[in-house]
Amino acid sequence: MKIGLFAINNGPCANPKTAAAVARAAEQAGFESLWTGEHVVVPDPRVPPSPVAPDYPMLDPTVALSFIAAHTTKIRLGTGIIILPQRNPLVLAKELASLDVLSNGRLIFGIGVGYLKPEFDALGIPFDHKGARSEDYLAAMRAIWSMEKPEYRGKYVSFSGVNAMPRPVQKPHPEVVFGGHTPEAFSRAARLARGWYGFALDLAATEKCVKGLRAACEAAGRKFDELEISVTPSLKVERETAKRFADLGVHRLILLPRAADEAGVLGLIKATADEVIGKV
Repeated sequence: MKIGLFAINNGPCANPKTAAAVARAAEQAGFESLWTGEHVVVPDPRVPPSPVAPDYPMLDPTVALSFIAAHTTKIRLGTGIIILPQRNPLVLAKELASLDVLSNGRLIFGIGVGYLKPEFDALGIPFDHKGARSEDYLAAMRAIWSMEKPEYRGKYVSFSGVNAMPRPVQKPHPEVVFGGHTPEAFSRAARLARGWYGFALDLAATEKCVKGLRAACEAAGRKFDELEISVTPSLKVERETAKRFADLGVHRLILLPRAADEAGVLGLIKATADEVIGKV
């Protein structure tokens, strides 16, 4: 079982001193990865389904992970997630390739299609066809990352006669993970990604999602065992809890700190190192 840590770009870790301390502590404790979330803007006043209050601090994922890369040496760096249809795919490809170079190949590119309509409205981006645009954008990014003479013709993006250097350290491109709890999200993970990421799930919800992922892999003609499953649990993770997630087929638990300050996050890291890491 791999153990990751969520929220390296938000909450207490929006403070650079805290983020650096937490990242170093997690790496030293044996955590496998650090993960960011993303919302460019959130509704003010807060309305469902917005996940956070308007004054909740959240740094940009690529900026935050580049900063973290400079304070660590081996821990992997995941976007959990970037809302792909809100981004220009070639600009994002440049940002992520730069991050992969600066971190010496430690990036995991976690993707979501988004669900917060006021955010899309504020950015002037259509809320419909998010999944189709995400798939098109990802294909375009893979082209600019991996083709000797990059060229792509899609419904939502097309280009030729251009190039972008440097390329990512990871070949042919950084590892891709799709998030989401819908059949469409399971299908995207099965068809297009190395892994899948489920957020804020208990054991029953995880079991249901794994069942959906198995069906998606079967429909896509892919072996289920090839898909790496990551989950942020909605419950406290101790050794036996982690074993139960592992029994369901989960490969990575990405823990969400619920602490309000640096000391609380560091306490979670120590407790996890003592109780879980290397014992599941």
